[in-house]
Formats: sequence, structure tokens, C-alpha cells
Amino acid sequence: MTHSTRDKILIAAATMLGEDPTARLSVRAVATRAGVSTGSLRHFFPTQRALIDEVVAGLHEVDLPDDPMQDLTRTPAERLVACLRLVLSQVGTGEQARNHWGALYNAYVASPASEDDSHVFLALEQFAVHRVVRWLSALHDEGALAPGELEHHARFLLTVVNGLLTERALPGDLARLEFEERTLTTAASAILHRQP
Repeated sequence: MTHSTRDKILIAAATMLGEDPTARLSVRAVATRAGVSTGSLRHFFPTQRALIDEVVAGLHEVDLPDDPMQDLTRTPAERLVACLRLVLSQVGTGEQARNHWGALYNAYVASPASEDDSHVFLALEQFAVHRVVRWLSALHDEGALAPGELEHHARFLLTVVNGLLTERALPGDLARLEFEERTLTTAASAILHRQP
């Protein structure tokens, strides 16, 4: 399949972010990864911000293969917990989790982030919220979700997930894994209607 120059740029940038959410999407790095000139990249995306916005907007449209929310043989709580577990699995455990957490810390906490870096972080954060809102929308349509704003529920769940991701990076991470399931179940039950 032949991709247009614009598509090559978007695929390269999305791949770089998928490999490392703290990746610096500089014009030179993305152009090199896409196999295009920096002038071509600037033609389609005059600023780094325009490129990031387009990449993240494209991610909003991507459906997850084997999305746990689509498995209607499971209860709403089981499906929601499986979705949250999917988010956790992207970071792994042990050294992989430490590397991920360390990269986030170095990119966004250790020193003030640049305006462009902040924009990347906030765009990715909004993407994560959007993905969870999509899952919660399905539960809302089924009447399984407790009253409240979908984004508020999503941000609550992501706060729980972020805490678990941090725990995965700390010593003793494997001993804590058995508690993750109960934590996720407790978080899911906090935003779902009580089942009779």
C-alpha cells in the first residue's frame, strides 16, 4: 500500500508516540522517521503543535482490536475492569514500568516542560480521557453507569490507573499485582449502578 507524504508523516509521528509517549516530535526526527524532507513536513504541518493535534485527532478514530467493552458475555464491571487492565498492560511491570515512569518524570516533572512538550502531554492526556469516555458511553447507553459526568468518571478511573502505574515502578511491584484486580474492581464499582 502506497501512502501519501502526509500519511507517512502522520504514521511516523503516531509510531514514535506509541513507542515512547515522551518522544520529542521535532520536525527533523519525524521527517527522518517518515523518510521525507523537513520542508515537506512543514508544508503539511507548519508547527509541531499542528502535527501533534492531527496525530492525536487520528488516534481518536482508531478502534482497539478485541476491545473488551464489546464482549457482551461479560458483566459491565468485568468489561470495565478488562479495559482498565488493558491500559495498565501497555506499561508492563518491573524494569519496563520503571523506565516508563522515569521517562515521564524526566520529561514532565524533573524540570519545567516547554510549551510544545506541555501541549504534547495535554493532548495525550485528553486522548486517554476520550478513550475511557468511549468505554463509559457504552455502559451509559446500557444503563449500567451511575449518574455523573462521563469525563469526571473517566478522570477518576485514570487517576486510579496512574496510581497503579506508579506502584508498578516501585520496589515490590510484583507483590502488589495481586491487589490491582481488587483496586480496579473497587474503582469500577464506584461508578457503576449497583447490580441486584
